[in-house]
Amino acid sequence: MSPSARVGLDKRRLVVLVPLVAFLGLAGLFFVRLGAGDPSQLPSALIGHPAPPVDLPGVEGLTRDGAPVPGLASADFPGKVTLVNVWASWCIPCHAEAPLLMQLASDPRIRVAGINYKDQPENARRFLGRYGNPFVVSGADPSGRAAIEWGVYGVPETFVVGRDGKIAFKLVGPITPENLQDALRPAIEKALGQS
Repeated sequence: MSPSARVGLDKRRLVVLVPLVAFLGLAGLFFVRLGAGDPSQLPSALIGHPAPPVDLPGVEGLTRDGAPVPGLASADFPGKVTLVNVWASWCIPCHAEAPLLMQLASDPRIRVAGINYKDQPENARRFLGRYGNPFVVSGADPSGRAAIEWGVYGVPETFVVGRDGKIAFKLVGPITPENLQDALRPAIEKALGQS
């Protein structure tokens, strides 16, 4: 093989290898970042900011302890630590987290509020009749507009709103025994400790 043919062959290899190496490097970086961190704790632009304005009517016909459950209003946030859970009867993970929400609702230091996302009132009532109603207030969001304002990716999602009316924490996905212990309870305790 002549020297000029060898140089031509080396250039062709280089033209093929450089893009291949660059692609493999980017693919490696993508997979490393994809596996990093807990996907249930996605960052939210709302953390540290006031909870989005919300004025949702109650879920039609929903009661708790024999009284109608009122809707959700932003004016109710200041002064109380509130756990806001976005839920729906058709949401399979919502069924799994329901007992843990009931457990959280037994803590008198916090109030558990709900945003019933794109659901039918009769289905929502049946769901809570089956698992218990942890919500002292639960707003109906049939269009999903309120959930969009809250930056919801999908149901379920849970927010901790501090006494100052600002979002202190966001949990994407269902509450599990693990993230309840490791993430949600510490966020609630921190919000309770702030004045």
